[in-house]
Amino acid sequence: MKRLFTSVFLFGAIFCLTACSSPMGGSSVRENRLGCAFSSPVTMSLDKMNAEGTITRLGDAEWTAEFDSPNTLSGVKLTFSGGSVTADYKGLTFSVPKSALPVKAMLGNLIEAVDTTARESELHGRENEGSFEISGSLEGGDYTLILDSSGYIAGFDMPNNLLHISFTDVQVRGGAVVPEAESVTSAPVETAPTTTEVSGG
Repeated sequence: MKRLFTSVFLFGAIFCLTACSSPMGGSSVRENRLGCAFSSPVTMSLDKMNAEGTITRLGDAEWTAEFDSPNTLSGVKLTFSGGSVTADYKGLTFSVPKSALPVKAMLGNLIEAVDTTARESELHGRENEGSFEISGSLEGGDYTLILDSSGYIAGFDMPNNLLHISFTDVQVRGGAVVPEAESVTSAPVETAPTTTEVSGG
């Protein structure tokens, strides 16, 4: 009886240790797929303003945001390139309108968070019901970057700024860019020559 009790106790202790070491809700590591170019419809809430549009990442520090709503932003396209921001409306380029300045600032936070994280060799965050949450801090405030089960962006939150951005249908436009620190020179891939048949007449 004593031996049985000891066995049950040991089994329980091992089970508890295993459960405590599992990553359920704890910190976790994932492959980094944020370095890709992508495009996605988005919905954004910033304080009392709600906006819809499409955000496109072309590469590091190269982004665009086109708005469908509200009326004050509809048709406006913001282009972020190398730290500068330009706006255009129906092909006419102009300085960023006053109505878009708060959005410009918040998108700047999104871009900085994603581009900085995309340079990491791997992602460190927390699993949360199928999504992966990465927390960080910028000059503009604390943020949470939310990835979907495939490792692509699904949301961006900055609670102190009353900002939430949801990405609803991410379309990857290119392969992931390997972070500079991890880049490896690979041998050229040989491709088989293609031949074109010419039918005689």
